[in-house]
Amino acid sequence: MDFGFGIPTRGPLANFESISEIVTSGEKLGFGIVTVSDHVVVPRNIDSIYPYNEDGSFAGQDTGECLEQLTTLMAIAAITKNLKLLTSVMVLPHRNPVLTAKILATVDVLSNGRLNVGCGVGWMREEFEALDAPSFDERGAVGSEYIEIFKELWTKEDPAYEGNYASFSDVSFLPKPIQNPHPPIWVGGESSPALRRAAELGDCWYPIGTNPKFPLDSADLLKKRIARLHQYAEATDRDPATIDLAYSANWFNMSGQRTRWFEGESGQIQEDIRQLQDLGINHLILSFTGDSTSEITDKMSSFISEVETPLRN
Repeated sequence: MDFGFGIPTRGPLANFESISEIVTSGEKLGFGIVTVSDHVVVPRNIDSIYPYNEDGSFAGQDTGECLEQLTTLMAIAAITKNLKLLTSVMVLPHRNPVLTAKILATVDVLSNGRLNVGCGVGWMREEFEALDAPSFDERGAVGSEYIEIFKELWTKEDPAYEGNYASFSDVSFLPKPIQNPHPPIWVGGESSPALRRAAELGDCWYPIGTNPKFPLDSADLLKKRIARLHQYAEATDRDPATIDLAYSANWFNMSGQRTRWFEGESGQIQEDIRQLQDLGINHLILSFTGDSTSEITDKMSSFISEVETPLRN
């Protein structure tokens, strides 16, 4: 199993020195993936419900800060050699699809084929409006169309597309991404439309476990959702085995009382990981938080020494 970690994109640690220390430490420790989250602007007044906690509040509203995802990802690519680079997740309707496809292809080329494109369709109507993005209410259709556009540009010698939200033809799109046929597309989301998008267009399904509407914080709940994903795949004549599986435990805590999955003592977390492996999940993204870079890297080091290494051996 690959293990991943995120970097701070807001707050006092959202600077090059801190990010560099975290990602280089993670690479030395043996983590396989680094993730970067996505917000372009943070509206001061947000009525939209954040989908990944019980009260629906968005912590990023407190500071209004956010490093831009794709430029941050390229900076990380420049100071690492082996880490896979994951957009976690990129909100597809926020950016022009042709330009985004070019940026992503460039990241893949300059990182020597280390990009994974985690993508979703967003949750914050106010941010869509501030960016003059396509209709928030049509974001699912927009997102699916944009994934189709990425694939067209990345794989075809003479790409052309006629859609509801973007069209182009008679263009040259070079260089292509290094990865063949293209960087893996990890489709985020836990809803039925997200599962259908993953089944039809994704290379990997990448849910978060804390969505109150679609809780996936136990092996039984996750198993049922994977079964639904496979049903959608079979309905489109796709072999479910061709869809990779990832999981984000964004509430991970190795210290403190065991109240749910991925909290508690190292042995309990090892058992949680074994349950994921039994379900066929190959990538696990964990949340290492702290007020300093040393606190974050210490938690990462403890995970490797107390959980990952004993599990592997």
